[in-house]
Amino acid sequence: MVGREQVWDDQGVQGGPLAARPPVERRLAQVVRPIVWCEPTDRIRDVAERISAGAHSCALVRLDAGLGIVTDHDFRRRVGTGEIGIDAPVSLLATTPVLTIDQGATQADGLLRMVEHGVHHLVVTDPVGRPAGVVRAVDLAQAEVRDPLLVRSAVDTAANLAELADAARLLPAAIVALCDSRVAATHIGAVHAAVVDAIVRRVLWLRAEPVFADVPHSWVVLGSLARRESLPLSDVDTALVWADPPAGAADPAESLRAAAGRVLADLRRCDLVPCPSGTNADNPTFSRSRSSWVAAIAAWKTASDDGHGYLMSAMVADSRPLTNPELGRCLADTAPAPGRTRFLRGLLDEALAFRPPVGFVRDFVVEHGGVHSGELDLKKGGLAPVVGLARWVAIATGDVAGSTTERLRRGADRGVLTADEAQTLAVAFDDVYGLLLRHEAEALSRGVEPTTYIAPRHLDTLTRRHLRETFRAIRSVQERLDERWMARLERARW
Repeated sequence: MVGREQVWDDQGVQGGPLAARPPVERRLAQVVRPIVWCEPTDRIRDVAERISAGAHSCALVRLDAGLGIVTDHDFRRRVGTGEIGIDAPVSLLATTPVLTIDQGATQADGLLRMVEHGVHHLVVTDPVGRPAGVVRAVDLAQAEVRDPLLVRSAVDTAANLAELADAARLLPAAIVALCDSRVAATHIGAVHAAVVDAIVRRVLWLRAEPVFADVPHSWVVLGSLARRESLPLSDVDTALVWADPPAGAADPAESLRAAAGRVLADLRRCDLVPCPSGTNADNPTFSRSRSSWVAAIAAWKTASDDGHGYLMSAMVADSRPLTNPELGRCLADTAPAPGRTRFLRGLLDEALAFRPPVGFVRDFVVEHGGVHSGELDLKKGGLAPVVGLARWVAIATGDVAGSTTERLRRGADRGVLTADEAQTLAVAFDDVYGLLLRHEAEALSRGVEPTTYIAPRHLDTLTRRHLRETFRAIRSVQERLDERWMARLERARW
């Protein structure tokens, strides 16, 4: 049963008993390895000997373009195949710039960065940004490191859609392994999002639609994937932005949307589910030229009371470009114009429409009929209220970047939330997200369809009590913000 074997202590320390207790966050400084340095003119054979003698797998080289790296993979891929000779200067083999990470980061942070970028080495830097060492995927050792990187490697090397679909089907098992290894839920969600990003990019590369080559465009992900908070059950919400055609040129909209539809069909073959409600890159509402997007977003900011403009503004606030980011960032321009209090009030009402399922006495409000009778929807009743408030804070302050917890922290920094409110909501999000992620992972491990519904009767007493208190805490913040939002904005540190 969900919740059993997951109780920390009677007080619910560190977020309470809702999620399995993560291991102590180990720092990269504990596994960092010394750097093998080489000069740009050093022969490749000499650098290879130095790397092998020290039982290393990479070397760093200072180039005019910046710091470069050569890895054992480079030797196999380019030297072993005869592309570059062993007596050539190592500068011909080096890749620049290198991917770096601060020495204070955790090993989980290192894992996420490797998976996001599809690499197996990171250069660890000291507090002033100087290279202090190297960390390899193998140094992190645990299965939670190997599995996502293997999936990412399989995605990046897929030569056709069939191979990519096979690689994508490895992702659920990797997520289950991460949960079994007690990796923090938010890290697992970010890893999941990174691999899904890679699958979408690989589909675009494999399909190579001619219209995509001809028209500058940006593929954008929306929703939880954009915030890097996706779950195994999450739909893939997408949008498309293209550059305005020159005067007199043919409108490429029809061709672009048809090509986008074929990409979405390929994603389905990879077991990624496009949004069944239509938030997809082939839908005219979510596929527009840049000028059309700008005009639409401006119109939504002056939305009428029917709520459509508020809903659309909230949806595109959760956006992140996967390709051509300069073009795709126009969707994130949802900041209200000065004095747009009606717009912000409408957005707040949209966020407050999601209420935690707290009963009037001592129990939850659950479904009373249908297949989910006696269950509650953790996504709708637990995650959505916090995500909605964090999104509103982000739009109100004009900065919609980042995850839910990052938005909450910025809200406290700007005075829209108190520090206690931001912390309360952040802990609530982590707790409910962790419970929901592990609930879905358990379903995957048993070979059944995951769901966001959970039966309170299947939770142990302490977990059930803590979940109820979490919902009440969210409701309390909602009520305070509902009453005092205008005063908060007026005194916020703009």
